[in-house]
Amino acid sequence: MNGMPQLRAARRWLGACALTLLGTGAAGAADAPFPERPLRLVVGFAPGGGADIVARLVAVKIGEQLGQPVVVENRPGATGTIAADNVARAGADGYSLFLGSQSTMVVAPSLFPKLPFDPVKDFAPVSQMVSMPLVLVVNPALVPARTVAELDAQIRGAGDGALTYASSGQGGPQHIAGELYAHRIGVKVTHVPYKGESAALSDVLAGHVPYMFANLPVAMPYLASGKLRALAVTGLQRDAKAPALPTMAESGFAGFEVLTWYGVFAPARTPTAVMDRLYGSIRATLDDADTRTRLTDQGFTVLGSKPAEFSAFVRDEVPRWSTLIGDIGIRPE
Repeated sequence: MNGMPQLRAARRWLGACALTLLGTGAAGAADAPFPERPLRLVVGFAPGGGADIVARLVAVKIGEQLGQPVVVENRPGATGTIAADNVARAGADGYSLFLGSQSTMVVAPSLFPKLPFDPVKDFAPVSQMVSMPLVLVVNPALVPARTVAELDAQIRGAGDGALTYASSGQGGPQHIAGELYAHRIGVKVTHVPYKGESAALSDVLAGHVPYMFANLPVAMPYLASGKLRALAVTGLQRDAKAPALPTMAESGFAGFEVLTWYGVFAPARTPTAVMDRLYGSIRATLDDADTRTRLTDQGFTVLGSKPAEFSAFVRDEVPRWSTLIGDIGIRPE
């Protein structure tokens, strides 16, 4: 019994040592430089579309800035919401990032009220990287129109539901633009959604669907070869990569503007120091002359907004697009 006080004292001493070691380990982990391992940039659409083009153009350079590879991971489906949910559920440590777009982060909440994530509450916007207009393209073998007015006449002549248009999927900018166009001319056109823009464009090229609104960078090679004909762009100003093309507004649709944008999102509660590191790597990538040239040559406008600016932009866009979708009358299909 005389040895019990000494035994208890020894146990207390050993416990204190263990806590000290654990505390030192935790502090070391918290102070560890970010990143220590490869990152993944999750894309919600199939390879070959606008989102995939942007991701692969910037991922290598961002990885060089961070000192770790950035691996592009495609998880297509449900307007990008499958990929978004995957990242929202990932650890808030900066190693899982989502290449978000207008369709997933500001349109989907109005179309899919039971989303498993909240685009505002469950994500920390890092930077809106690029934007671009869509271009209204037709298959010349199916559509003789050379202007939007001539396409209007063809659609009206065919009657409600007779013609179809393709899109990258429900809620994507191509879908919104297609429905807005049909709404403005007062004729129903049948929407044919695909799992990604490349699949939609393939069917327009094959003559299965007469027209679609496509991301300008994706459509440009087919416009150059004559396999597709462009009628107008969806920005409010003409695009520098296709200055001869009129805008939809110039073609009789005042205020018609549907742009695609892509930006990087991290899970909510990602530490500020990690967010700063991520933003710095993106800003340096977009400032890189070669990367900027490659993006602009593809038809993208380079942005590179700060996290606070991007966060405010997303908060403002959600109600704006909700109102537009309600006015057009788009419903989940």
